[in-house]
Amino acid sequence: MHVLILGTRGIPASHGGFETFAQDLALYLVSRGHQVTVYCQNANAIKESSSEWMGVRLVSFHTQNNPIGACIFDLRSSLHAMGEKGVILTLGYNTAVLTSLFNLRGLPTVMNMDGLEWKRDKWSAAGKMWLWANEWIGAKLSHHLIADHPAIGVHLSRHTSPSKISVIPYGAAAVTDASADILTSYGLEPYSYDIVVARPEPENSLLEIVRSHVAASAGLPLAVLGTYDAANNSYHRLVKESADSSIRFLDSIYEPDRIRTLRYYCRAYIHGHRVGGTNPSLVEALAAGNAVVAHDNKFNRWVAGPEALYFANEQQLKEKLLQLPMSNDRLEQMRAASRRRHAEEFTQEKILSAYEQLLQRFADEPVKGISREYVAAKDI
Repeated sequence: MHVLILGTRGIPASHGGFETFAQDLALYLVSRGHQVTVYCQNANAIKESSSEWMGVRLVSFHTQNNPIGACIFDLRSSLHAMGEKGVILTLGYNTAVLTSLFNLRGLPTVMNMDGLEWKRDKWSAAGKMWLWANEWIGAKLSHHLIADHPAIGVHLSRHTSPSKISVIPYGAAAVTDASADILTSYGLEPYSYDIVVARPEPENSLLEIVRSHVAASAGLPLAVLGTYDAANNSYHRLVKESADSSIRFLDSIYEPDRIRTLRYYCRAYIHGHRVGGTNPSLVEALAAGNAVVAHDNKFNRWVAGPEALYFANEQQLKEKLLQLPMSNDRLEQMRAASRRRHAEEFTQEKILSAYEQLLQRFADEPVKGISREYVAAKDI
């Protein structure tokens, strides 16, 4: 089977959850004997290039790192993929209109529909309309859809038949040990800090998290992972201005050993995402056995389970943090519950195997003749 992965900035992962997932899936499929091509956006490249990384074929294009550049990259990737043979896996629906190109060539297309991207606060009215239209187009034109959360599957069933939708969340490898020595470089001590890992966007509640932590945690450090550009982004600037010396902005970290250690030794993981389905960062927190304090919505509650603590606003988060001691039986119960929830739904082998099986079905059958039963969102 040949799988062509589009929709991310490429691998090796150095941006976000989709890139990390594309890397994990590509390496898994290669280890299983499949051929994989990943399309990569490279602002440093001079022209189109092809290379190999750990058995994965990388096709790179030079484009600018901005929304227009991303659209041009998606178009060039799609035009290139039209000349290939295999199964198209598109991660995200931002340029779903390009799926029509694959249909013209008779290529089977599977699309991971991500979350409710058009609901994000950062988009203008025109941007939200474009994204909503692409969600609808992606649902109509793709041969099969992947929802990363049962609620996303139900939402997508408004656009297409539930039989065209499979619910497959994200997975993560369990973290059962880590080197505490790495903490020294960040001035942190085991189980004596909290952590948040998220892009600094309003719908991820970074401002509320920082303000609440400053007010409630009496100097307990909060490790904030993400890239902040206070000089050019007013929201980033406001988050940083709301911090005191206990807030440690550690930038984005992609080295596996470092992020594993920072997660493993935290007192609690704080998750503020309000929009979308299954967030990879929350799954990784469960895999590390973190006590979870999350924004109260149907997406986070399904992922983290009933033992996590939930908040609806800044004041509630402050109250939850005040209730959370440094160490006691309640914290241990929350950590154990996170590990159980991860083992139930989010092991890496289970998720990647589900993707392989779904993609293999499309590789084995002509597009117009697909008649196999798939997992309906309403049945999850």
